[in-house]
Amino acid sequence: MSRLSDQSRAIIAAALSLIVIVAWSLIYKPPKPAAPQPGGTTPSGISTNASPDTISPNASTPNAVSPTTGSANAAAPNAAAGASRSGAPAGGTSTIAPVAATAEKITVVESDLYRVELSSRGAVVRSWQLKKFTDDHQPPRILDVVNAEVATQTGDWPFSLQIGDPQLEAAANKALYVVSTPSGTMQGASESNSAGVTLLAPAEIDFQWSDGQTEVTKRLKFDRSYIAEVEVSVRHNGQPVPHRVAWRGGFGDVTAFRAAIQTAVFGGRAGSTTQVATKNLGVPDQRNMAADIPGTFDAVGIEDLYFAAAFLRPLPPPGQPVAQDLTLSARQVQHTLQTDGKTTQETLPEMAAGDTPPEDPLKLRVFVGPKDLDLLKSIHPPLNGLVQFGWTGFISEPLFYVLLWLHRYVPNYGWAIVAMTVAINMLLYPLKVSSWRSMQKMQKVAPEIRSIQDRFKKYSVRDPRKQEMNKEVMAVYSREGINPLGSCLPMVAQFPIWFGLNRMLTATIELRHAPWFGWIHDLSSRDPYYILPVTMAVLMYVVQKMTPVTVTDPSQARMMALTPIMFGGMFIVFPISSGLALYILTSSAIAILQQWHLNRISPLKAPGKQKKK
Repeated sequence: MSRLSDQSRAIIAAALSLIVIVAWSLIYKPPKPAAPQPGGTTPSGISTNASPDTISPNASTPNAVSPTTGSANAAAPNAAAGASRSGAPAGGTSTIAPVAATAEKITVVESDLYRVELSSRGAVVRSWQLKKFTDDHQPPRILDVVNAEVATQTGDWPFSLQIGDPQLEAAANKALYVVSTPSGTMQGASESNSAGVTLLAPAEIDFQWSDGQTEVTKRLKFDRSYIAEVEVSVRHNGQPVPHRVAWRGGFGDVTAFRAAIQTAVFGGRAGSTTQVATKNLGVPDQRNMAADIPGTFDAVGIEDLYFAAAFLRPLPPPGQPVAQDLTLSARQVQHTLQTDGKTTQETLPEMAAGDTPPEDPLKLRVFVGPKDLDLLKSIHPPLNGLVQFGWTGFISEPLFYVLLWLHRYVPNYGWAIVAMTVAINMLLYPLKVSSWRSMQKMQKVAPEIRSIQDRFKKYSVRDPRKQEMNKEVMAVYSREGINPLGSCLPMVAQFPIWFGLNRMLTATIELRHAPWFGWIHDLSSRDPYYILPVTMAVLMYVVQKMTPVTVTDPSQARMMALTPIMFGGMFIVFPISSGLALYILTSSAIAILQQWHLNRISPLKAPGKQKKK
């Protein structure tokens, strides 16, 4: 037999290959995919509710992982699917039906306290408005604690997922989820349209997505309080994937003064919270990558001066404490903004809450609301540590509750501050009388003190003999029973009250945007026209002039005369809250009346000069 030509060999090989392919397809037919039942579930447990925006398992989407083309490669997923349905693993992987939506849908949940917009793209929060509060914008708008500008710029929103695998995280946070509302929640619907649905709390919303390998479900429950519930499950090839729920895209009143600096991440244990400085967030030398904060907590979250988003564990059985097994990770993000025509950057914190050991599903409660002290104390675990009284808390908190009590009878916080000021100055009046008596004694010995000072004035301040002068002066005070600081007691007693009141005014939600009258629209912020600080300085100067000078040193007398002017200038350069300026102004007015009364019943003589012998 003659040798076959190359062309003949090619034809025979092609014919044999065709025969093998046809025979294989006739003998080994691939199993037909099981049609999903309307309203039923797939083997993975993901709901396949019939909906116009639900994609069939054989459809391809931008968010689904497409099978590789080719007959040999196409047979593998089909065989794996058949093995999965029969209960036998195929190559150690589990294949589920892709579930995704065709278009983004916005779901709105409303109550008397909030309005929350949820997007099906990523199953994230696009807006969280607190209806009872406004921002610092002019004119004021309903406060939205989600910084949409930052979130749009970074592409990250609240309730995004933090997952160790960046590709898996990106897929879960950008996918189009199928949205469903379990039976009963639609009874609260106030509006429905093709773009989404608006629900009245209490409401429950489910988000579901799968690309055939990874499946993610989120369930959100809202009631009529500031606390919502979140339940998240992430699985890849049927195996749980550790994950965390993040608050990204900024937080709080972005229109407030120095808003970025006031925003911070915190961790809490047993009612005590600790802020983590933004500069310390993230991986060293790569702060935009999340890093764990050491320790476990019973509350973690993000806050600004007046509002907070706190992630909590589910409520335990009655009588048991909340588990301190929350983990906290955080990072920095850079936000580019335009200020007065210039491009600047600000650093903002972001955080994510998880649990240890990781559970699937991850169940959390989320408080998003104002730092109302009584409200925070009622939460389990208590969150009252979020109200930032600082080291003045032992003064600020009692003053706050006194002011709240007065506000029940005086329905204006400005006039309530005036009433509280009158009460405090009446309580401090005995110190005023004691100071007055000390002044009388010091006036009596003023000529003798002046004589001692004259004898030693030729010596420099560093001369050891100056110590002898001080000893002689103190001997005179001791002989007459005089406390050199006695005349300063009223002012010394007022300083802690100033610090505590100012901190209370700038840290409590009740005083935020609280008006007095006229041009004072916010007692927690500075006087826009500096009328209160200037008037306060004038009244302090009047008090100074009405009080007889007991010091014998001319330089000290001049310094005391300048003190009111120094205070007024300091409070203009470093503005104080209008509420504190009102307190000092009222205190000065009361001091004028008290000084007039004391001058009348027991006048002081001006210090005389000792006669030369």
